Amino acid sequence: MQNSKIMQAAVENDDIVGPDDMTAPIVNIVRHRIGTDGEGVTTLVGFHGCGLTCKFCLNPYALRDASRCRVVSARELYEELRVDDLYFQATGGGVTFGGGEPCLRPDFLLQFRGCCGNRWNITLESSLNVPQENLRRLLPVADAFIIDIKDMNCAVYQEYTGRDNSLVLANLSVIADAGRQDNCRIRVPLIPHHNTDADRASSRRILEKLGFRRIEMFNYIIRSTKL
Repeated sequence: MQNSKIMQAAVENDDIVGPDDMTAPIVNIVRHRIGTDGEGVTTLVGFHGCGLTCKFCLNPYALRDASRCRVVSARELYEELRVDDLYFQATGGGVTFGGGEPCLRPDFLLQFRGCCGNRWNITLESSLNVPQENLRRLLPVADAFIIDIKDMNCAVYQEYTGRDNSLVLANLSVIADAGRQDNCRIRVPLIPHHNTDADRASSRRILEKLGFRRIEMFNYIIRSTKL
């Protein structure tokens, strides 16, 4: 497993694990995913809550009334997911946290890593529009990141998400400074009526200058959704 020494230090340092019985609202758990959310066999755990209001939200259930969610502790979630421990270890898989925005919940994720140790890969699917301190705390926890970058153009990003992308740019630099670019898959979409192929090409050039190589260009397929 990548970065095992760093992660083991995170697990053994009680100071960073956070309060006991840290809880979080979960909107779904999807088991036995292969080749979609990381290496090997993975389980996708979707958190409730996101700081963005994207025009075409791909996971609108993560923004609905939180009272519909199931609230679990890190320990409870670990115990539930242990059923697939053999699959995770045999295939180099593990748990992918998405949502919603998993990087808004560093305490929960730190405690979850403390439960599973370094046996499972943990992947975070994130927009990176979160406080830098959150990301710095999570770098020792995550084996990999799947980053939905939207667009690197500030105007396009703000118009589409309702927020600026200054934190995204800063957090990309945090990852690059840590030498973790190869642990990242960065997804750059063509968003109907919001960006162009020229915008995407510009985004790719900026990312490549930061040392990111695993860049996936794809098109949003827009379906009608109601929050």
